[in-house]
Amino acid sequence: MAEHLQVELVAADRTVWSGRADMIIARTVEGDVGVLRGHAPMLAVLTDAVVEITDEEGQVTVAVVDGGFLSVAADRVSVLSERAVLAEEIDVDEARAELDTAQGLGPADESERRVRRAEARLRAVERAS
Repeated sequence: MAEHLQVELVAADRTVWSGRADMIIARTVEGDVGVLRGHAPMLAVLTDAVVEITDEEGQVTVAVVDGGFLSVAADRVSVLSERAVLAEEIDVDEARAELDTAQGLGPADESERRVRRAEARLRAVERAS
């Protein structure tokens, strides 16, 4: 068994974070999941939400993903998403404006998803603070 997890957080256009970690927490369509070394293999569908990675030195990296997949196998964790952003890369004013716009669009499925995405970005910034 490895001493740490090998984690990769990958967006469609780049690797957002890669390294050794002690724990990762993500939200799947079935609820939050925490992964430590020795975790059973799994594949899960992610929601638009915050992902927290605690590296081997205890530093927490906070990111937000727009859905995607979480794969765990042999102490390797892959988080794959169309779009993933580190909390420090998020423009808070832009995220608030995005939320206001999405909330004004009405109850359509796409506007609800835009609200969830904007709220997740704001939560990521709050958790990273």
